[in-house]
Amino acid sequence: MPSALPDGDPPPPDGALPAPARAPFGVYVHVPFCTTRCGYCDFNTYTDLGGQQATYADTVLHELDLMRQVASPPPAETVFFGGGTPTLLPVADLARILGALELAPGAEVTTEANPDSVDERSLAALREAGFTRISFGMQSAVPHVLAALDRTHTPGRAVAAAREAFAVGFEQVSLDLIYGAPGESDDDWRTSLETALSAEPTHVSAYALIVEEGTRLGAQVRRGEVPMPDDDVLADRYLMADEALAHLGWYEVSNWGAPCRHNLAYWRGHDWWGAGPGAHSHVAGVRWWNVKHPTAYAQRLADDTSPAHARETLGDEDRRVERILLELRLREGLPRELLREAGLAAAERHVAGGLLETRADRYVLTMPGRLLADAVVRDLVD
Repeated sequence: MPSALPDGDPPPPDGALPAPARAPFGVYVHVPFCTTRCGYCDFNTYTDLGGQQATYADTVLHELDLMRQVASPPPAETVFFGGGTPTLLPVADLARILGALELAPGAEVTTEANPDSVDERSLAALREAGFTRISFGMQSAVPHVLAALDRTHTPGRAVAAAREAFAVGFEQVSLDLIYGAPGESDDDWRTSLETALSAEPTHVSAYALIVEEGTRLGAQVRRGEVPMPDDDVLADRYLMADEALAHLGWYEVSNWGAPCRHNLAYWRGHDWWGAGPGAHSHVAGVRWWNVKHPTAYAQRLADDTSPAHARETLGDEDRRVERILLELRLREGLPRELLREAGLAAAERHVAGGLLETRADRYVLTMPGRLLADAVVRDLVD
């Protein structure tokens, strides 16, 4: 099961906030349903919830009513449906949720999808409903790697789905890949990259496999049935990815191509409302997270009570540290003004060591720095 929610301050029952949401504003909608649960996944997802899937859209709409009451949000510039597998809901339900939101002109509207959860007809309906961007969980194009990751789609389905999405008018199509799965070779990873690029996506994400505690994969590693991913192998695979995707251009450590504006908003600390069980939100310096289980989430809203589990108010130092942690991952880099004396000294050491470079008043990760991004950022927060 997914990890437990963090502790925090008790939220007010009515969800009241000290200030309204600010532009630019985004909305995240979590859809917690999956056909099967992948062994590496620790997201808040469920495969058997009885009839809750049929009433889920109405429950989310109730939370969006709460959002309007307590956040008085400006029109949303980005909307992102994530999961789980949002496209397990009927397109009509996704359209109803999207239709309840006031969108800014030119808003980016994304849904995640498994390649085998859509077809050309449902993709056309999503586009007609106002979705502009779709992100397919491809992960691999190699049969035994897909099997190791418990993926249910065939090796060629992701590319076919991407082409179908373009054909019905999607403006942006993204493919997500995972490297470092048990049994994957360099040639396997190269095949996945080449196959993904054959669809001519506008965006590719490539993530190293992370073994999370509490997952089936974590238990297999603990029992010695499969090895822990090797750090040197993962570094080599990242270099392969960057070489293959260089023509798209990196904008965040694990992302290449036309930037996902919604994810950029997270990395830049903008305001957003997260609807759904376990979803996180951030409005006007207050962060909160909803109760995790869909049944508890639905009951809170049925009782006209905020579904928030806990919340915290971010102080100036909290925001400074978060900006360092997140903005250094971006190609645009980190403003020098965020660093204190010790952090500036550490940054200059990393410049001398080739992990950072300076551009005007910013520090930017070099390629070696991107491989060691977590270690570099830890040195800068002092």
